[in-house]
Amino acid sequence: MDSYDDRGVGGGHGRVAGPDSGAVPEPRTEPDPEPRTRLDPEPRTGIDPEPEPHAEPDVRTDPEPRTDPDPDPDPDPEPEPQHQPERGVGRAEPRAGMAGLSFPYQVVAAVALSVIGLVTCVQLAMVFLHVAPSNTLTKQHGKGIDEWVYPEFEQNWKLFAPNPLQQNIAVHVRAEIAGADGRRTTPWMNLSGEDGKAIRGNPLPSHVQQNELRRGWDFYLGSHDSQNRANGLRGTLSEQYIRRIVMLRLGEHDYGGTVERIQVRSEVRSVAAPPWSTEKISTKPSYRVLPWWTVAAADLPEGSADQKETDQKETDQ
Repeated sequence: MDSYDDRGVGGGHGRVAGPDSGAVPEPRTEPDPEPRTRLDPEPRTGIDPEPEPHAEPDVRTDPEPRTDPDPDPDPDPEPEPQHQPERGVGRAEPRAGMAGLSFPYQVVAAVALSVIGLVTCVQLAMVFLHVAPSNTLTKQHGKGIDEWVYPEFEQNWKLFAPNPLQQNIAVHVRAEIAGADGRRTTPWMNLSGEDGKAIRGNPLPSHVQQNELRRGWDFYLGSHDSQNRANGLRGTLSEQYIRRIVMLRLGEHDYGGTVERIQVRSEVRSVAAPPWSTEKISTKPSYRVLPWWTVAAADLPEGSADQKETDQKETDQ
């Protein structure tokens, strides 16, 4: 058996060697505790495990400096559900037509539509001037209009069958007056000129001033030939109508006697050409003179003094 001396525990007398014994005790070494690793907990069986009786020793070590980069940001959050607008409210509809094209194509489309619209307007204007009666535009630009129309767009109809009136027609009258100093003839009086003076400056001219004399004279020309012979009953009626109009106008003037006879004529003047036109148009007047008419009671306005005198003469005869 080993002795206590060999083991350095005690001397020969069985005493434990102390610090004064001169023996150096061997350092006491303890095995390092095994590092505790954290394992996943065992599945729970419904019974909580009993707490350990002794707490683990708190072994603190200096923390190492952090060399890891900043922690990753939070994982991408779940996308929030977007609010779905109601159908037809606040919903952008797809663009259609020119709005759906890119800007260069919009420019091209706008230019093309402008050219088409311009050509269409020119075409309509040229055809209108081609079928319209002769006027200042067709006389000045007739060659260009024909070059545009012929041969592709030739038209065989006219917009207006008769030509517009390009003449100034005035109706004149003169009368034979029987007075105290004998018979005398008045100068020609322009009845159409008097109507024109009444119309100028009048915002609301009467129908009589505008149309009575003009329509009456047209009625007479349409019912008589060039020799002033009546064409049937309408000719006689138109002559009576002209007589009454003339006597009504003469009644507005005092000639100092009784109107025994009247004579009517028309003055026709062609409208002068515009200054830029090279057309030569004669503006000299031409006259159509009617024969003298003896005034009868039927030609006078009702209730006038002249009518009474005429009725008395016819009774005496």
